[in-house]
Amino acid sequence: MSSYLDEIVASARRRASRDHRDLDELLSAALSLPKARSFQGALQASNGLAVVAEIKRRSPSKGDMAAGIDVARVAKDYAAGGAACLSVLTNEEFFGGSREDLVVARGVVDIPVLRKDFTVSPFDICDARLMGADAVLLIVAALGYEDLVEYIKLVEMLGMDALVEVHDELELDKALSAGARVVGVNRRDLHSFDVHPDRAVKLAKRIPPDITSVAESGISTREDAQQLFEAGFNAVLVGELLMRSVDRTTAVKSLSSIGAQR
Repeated sequence: MSSYLDEIVASARRRASRDHRDLDELLSAALSLPKARSFQGALQASNGLAVVAEIKRRSPSKGDMAAGIDVARVAKDYAAGGAACLSVLTNEEFFGGSREDLVVARGVVDIPVLRKDFTVSPFDICDARLMGADAVLLIVAALGYEDLVEYIKLVEMLGMDALVEVHDELELDKALSAGARVVGVNRRDLHSFDVHPDRAVKLAKRIPPDITSVAESGISTREDAQQLFEAGFNAVLVGELLMRSVDRTTAVKSLSSIGAQR
């Protein structure tokens, strides 16, 4: 039976197969851009739990969350609440996002921005930098090991950071072996989209202290974030909770205050 992940990755690969641009030209253009903001540095510099606040219009499992949002307003609200970084969904087919969402969001804040999408080719990485992204998502479950190694190197060559997403111990070992420096543990099963609350807590113990760790998905309360901070995570990536909040600035403040030194 086809899963959400299978369907989304297959769509991304079909798109990539139709991309006949000159990769060298894209690389040259991406390398000519001003220096990216440090995604990893912003997470490490946070006073307490770092919050990666996500701009997400909809999801395959839950439908529309905020399809008609003012992206600039949301980005400013997140930054005002103390978000360390932004995450912006750019996948249109399944998440209702766009390149323009990222361009707009990054243009109104000073914090780093992650391009949240399904990266399956070097073109995707170059495009991320060209649209202004400071970091890209690499999902271990969607990539072969050789591609993962190559893409991490390419991301770093372009001056960005890679958030390397894992779901279990085997994927974590692959990510670390491939050279990941920022590891995200997704609590959501990308095959069923069910949330497994204990997954991140268990994997946290296996993440080396010199690796920046991010817990992702299914963080629906401040207590969830507190538990993840106590488990040892440096950051949380939160989308739905913030997108559905009436006061997004206050919602971010509530999370970013966890563990903060007064």
